[in-house]
Amino acid sequence: MFNMRNAIQTLNKASALLVLVILVLMPLSLVLIRSVTPEGAFEGFSAFSIIFEEQYRIILTNSLLLGFGVVIGASLLAAPLAFFMARTELRKHRWIDIVLIIPFMTPPYIGAMGWILSMQPNGYAEQMFPFLSAVTPYFFTYFGMVLVMSLHLFPFIYLIMRNTLDNIGGRMEEAGVIHGGSFLYRLKRIIIPLFFSGYSMGALLVFVKTIGEFGTPVTLGNRIGFYVLTSEIHRYTSVWPLDFGTAAVLSTMLLSVSMTIWYIQQWLVSRRHDKVISGKGQTKAFTPLGKYRIAAWLYLAGVLGLAIGVPYFSVVSTAFMRVQGDGLGWGNLTFQHMIDLFTGSGLEALFNSVWLAAFAATISAAIGIWMAIVIMRKKGAAEKSMDFLSLAPNTVPGIVVVVGLILFWNSPWNPGMIYNTWMMLVLTYVVLYLPFTVQNIKAIYGQLGDSLFNAAKMSGAKPVYMLRTILIPLIIPGILAGWIMTFTISMRELVGSLILRPPNMHTSATFIYSQFEQGTAALGMAMALVSVGLTTVVLIMVEHFKNRSQMYRQ
Repeated sequence: MFNMRNAIQTLNKASALLVLVILVLMPLSLVLIRSVTPEGAFEGFSAFSIIFEEQYRIILTNSLLLGFGVVIGASLLAAPLAFFMARTELRKHRWIDIVLIIPFMTPPYIGAMGWILSMQPNGYAEQMFPFLSAVTPYFFTYFGMVLVMSLHLFPFIYLIMRNTLDNIGGRMEEAGVIHGGSFLYRLKRIIIPLFFSGYSMGALLVFVKTIGEFGTPVTLGNRIGFYVLTSEIHRYTSVWPLDFGTAAVLSTMLLSVSMTIWYIQQWLVSRRHDKVISGKGQTKAFTPLGKYRIAAWLYLAGVLGLAIGVPYFSVVSTAFMRVQGDGLGWGNLTFQHMIDLFTGSGLEALFNSVWLAAFAATISAAIGIWMAIVIMRKKGAAEKSMDFLSLAPNTVPGIVVVVGLILFWNSPWNPGMIYNTWMMLVLTYVVLYLPFTVQNIKAIYGQLGDSLFNAAKMSGAKPVYMLRTILIPLIIPGILAGWIMTFTISMRELVGSLILRPPNMHTSATFIYSQFEQGTAALGMAMALVSVGLTTVVLIMVEHFKNRSQMYRQ
């Protein structure tokens, strides 16, 4: 009996590892293999000689400039907010944290489209404030891209900055004050050194997300001729003649840049051994704003106005504007675009997004439960490998994963016949967002004690019975959190949907993109408004259900 149980556990572990190898390892490996065999024959590192061609050198430089620019822009936006929320009286207003997350939850291509509609010649900005006509042309430059992407990603680095400042206690600063240190001196010698490790990780993640971002470069970047690696990879994989060899080379370059920056960050952090929490008389540092309180609130309002107000004003205005050329005005208001959306092809695209995202989220939740159970049960080499593979898609630019999935599932030797079908979209969503499900379930699983399971074993309960009546009910919050994250992001996912969707099949994201490209922005913005509203409603419903399940458990 004991040998049979071990054999079942070994088979279960091997099966779970095999699934991750097929879903994650093989596609990413094929990107690396294809990058050194772009024409079918082995070329080695000579395949990367294209980096010395002027066209690709400019593209690589653009990606790096965009990444560093957005890190600087997002940091400048987030730093004052992090200070206000960690060190001043504004920290008692916890609703600010919730509002500041909205820009990050807004699909980046929708934000970019909103900004374009606002800043284009005779756009909303010039209609409301004519004096801005001298400024708006500067938006359609590199600085405009940095601004839009910084406004999208600053909440990410803000949370890391705020948490790091929270963890830096007040004792050291109090010592600095006692010894006569000015605020700037304390900032330079105490706060910044202790702040570095947490901030560097946030900056790294923002950089990787920026160079791997697809929506803003393909909407705003292509419009101004600022091409980056992601937009070029998309061109080679979707515009005839297709060139998957060059796409693989560019994907490997993108992956190499991400890994190099990650290594540099880890090396810099390893050289420091700062401790921010001592556990001895730990106090919260506090700096009253005094007469600067109004300035702090004005800064907060300004950032929220740029990050949320401008793009959503453009989305709503365009969705309900009869004729865009007639400009803003009550007489130009109409609901016809919403009617056209729900009576035309838009309804089918919305329905496709809902059921594809729900299907992918459910499969991802099932795989996540399986992986979490196997990974958390024992920490051997196989479990560590599964843990690494389950997180890998979240550390690799999304378009690199998409290229890998194309190379794997479109290979002549692959018996799977899912390429160019709706199943390929579901698989793509599952692979891209599996890390969210696994991590959420692992977080809850790791908090469970052994007493309930030991009591069940002593009572003669079978493993399946314990799984159904003990484990699953206890980890439901993690399952729901992973499901809603996968569903929400899959609903808005653009790069995989745009490249891998079957002919004549639209999702809400590809519908918005195509309408914007075809010059019918009103219908696209109507879809954007409905999509964001729908995902918000689903999020509220799932959160309500999760809270009820937690109350039931208590």
